[in-house]
Amino acid sequence: MTPEHRSLATAIRAALLTGEATAKVFAARQVARDWRLGRLGFTFDVAMPDRPAWPEELELLPPRDMPKRGKMGSERNRIALWHALAHIEFVAIDLALDMAGRFGEAMGEEFVSDFLQVAADEAMHFALIARKLDSLGSSYGALPAHDGLWSAAQDTAGDVAARLGIVPMVLEARGLDVTPATLERVQAQGDENGAKILKRILDDEIRHVAAGSKHFHAICAKRGDNPRETWRNLVENHFSGGLKGPFNDSARLAGGLPRDFYAPIA
Repeated sequence: MTPEHRSLATAIRAALLTGEATAKVFAARQVARDWRLGRLGFTFDVAMPDRPAWPEELELLPPRDMPKRGKMGSERNRIALWHALAHIEFVAIDLALDMAGRFGEAMGEEFVSDFLQVAADEAMHFALIARKLDSLGSSYGALPAHDGLWSAAQDTAGDVAARLGIVPMVLEARGLDVTPATLERVQAQGDENGAKILKRILDDEIRHVAAGSKHFHAICAKRGDNPRETWRNLVENHFSGGLKGPFNDSARLAGGLPRDFYAPIA
């Protein structure tokens, strides 16, 4: 089947069900490119899978059972850090693909374009970190990873407002908070390559949070809901961890998430 004859949903589903890491990177970027070039029809003729495919060798553990990372000074802990980051970016590819495929028909073409671009960005982030792991003598799947990120997707599969409120506006926003400190530690160790990767990710994640915030406000306006109250209710109902500072207020604001959203419930 040529790209010109494929539906958007078929292409996204195929990328979600691609398990091998490098192949998923190529698949996600290809879907985004084919959509951008008009090669995919705005047709939703297949359902998204309940779970995406991930590498067979990847051992998944509950978050509470994950080994604790020590100080970053040792090679072992540096690898553990970059492996954890690789897993976050890998799952983020599927979160963005699923967002476009699961909710795109109702939300429209701009929504699809935004989140397929997010998927392509996350694929690029993963590729950069995978190369970093390779330079350290490791690879994605060499260490266990946790399944907490995808559980958030499953919990919000029935409501686009909940998905937008939790994934971009809580989980990705948390990345805006923690990445600068990680970047400083990496720079302090003289790892300029690692620092460049983290700076690129931080800049892109601001745009990702902004995309989530934009469409969250749009769906609230369509439903006649108050965005702040709706978001706080969704966080209370769908995010058990609670919001914890410190917060990167400037980056969050740039991403369309002002302090008066989250400060009262932190």
